[in-house]
Amino acid sequence: MHAITIPEPGGPESLVWAEVPDPQPGEGEVLVEVAASAVNRADIMQRQGFYDPPPGASPYPGLECSGRVAEVGPGVSGWAVGDEVCALLSGGGYAEKVVVPAGQLLPVPQGVDLKGAAALPEVVCTVWSNVFMVAHLRPGETLLVHGGSSGIGTMAIQLAKAVGAKVAVTAGTKEKLERCAELGADVLINYRDQDFVAEVKDATGGAGADVILDNMGAKYLDRNVQALAVNGRLAIIGMQGGRKGELNIGTLLAKRAAVSATSLRARPLEEKAAIVAAVREHVWPLFAGGHVRPVVDREMPMSEAAEGHRVVEESGHIGKVLLVAP
Repeated sequence: MHAITIPEPGGPESLVWAEVPDPQPGEGEVLVEVAASAVNRADIMQRQGFYDPPPGASPYPGLECSGRVAEVGPGVSGWAVGDEVCALLSGGGYAEKVVVPAGQLLPVPQGVDLKGAAALPEVVCTVWSNVFMVAHLRPGETLLVHGGSSGIGTMAIQLAKAVGAKVAVTAGTKEKLERCAELGADVLINYRDQDFVAEVKDATGGAGADVILDNMGAKYLDRNVQALAVNGRLAIIGMQGGRKGELNIGTLLAKRAAVSATSLRARPLEEKAAIVAAVREHVWPLFAGGHVRPVVDREMPMSEAAEGHRVVEESGHIGKVLLVAP
């Protein structure tokens, strides 16, 4: 088969479409013939040499895919050759075939085509696990999403609105904020010329956000805590704004607030399986009802993954960029 390889870390040009050995499913695993994968920030970090795959994972980038089951390994039940699926991966999605632990497989949801389903596993599992399983967003509460037009952001908006929450978002252009509004965002904040702390407090009568989903890390840490409501929960999922920040414990104590930080890729198989099962139970019916949909900016051949990385690095997209297998 062919896959995107990274012979040497570097820029987008370091991604090479090359012939590699076919993977073989082991105990509890399924082989998927890939229809499409999607570009995530973690893939870019791996390409740059900053985010190695977990031990035992595929060396190729790609944290999600869609496709058809090509082979079922020993000890697997509930899946058959030919099933249309999408999958949460630890790596290997940028390839014609990938091996997936059975617990990380999902059926393609009703109302979504096979290629479009590749835009779902990573973002849905990230949003559901952080906003709902960890931060426990409830109906009537306010969620602040940084990077509202990203893949994570566009999904967070839709899921929060589906459960009856109010949503505020930050983004850097009028076009991106307009797309967020189309998805249901109530409060639109251009981070280039507006203070999100002041805007969120103004929109909530001075209370602040009950939950904040943050991809920036250190750069926003202090202001995120300022923007939290009493009993608020800050969920950090990225470090685009740096790794080390100063946290005012006094403010956190006064608000009886909580800060959590999680990653998905390196979690144990049983934790990933539990998240995937929760997503299938709680989120997949929302697709059938038309309440949630994948947001895809563009598709391109998987062999042109370098261009996909350039688009995402430049933030020249809204939603997900898909890489379509031959």
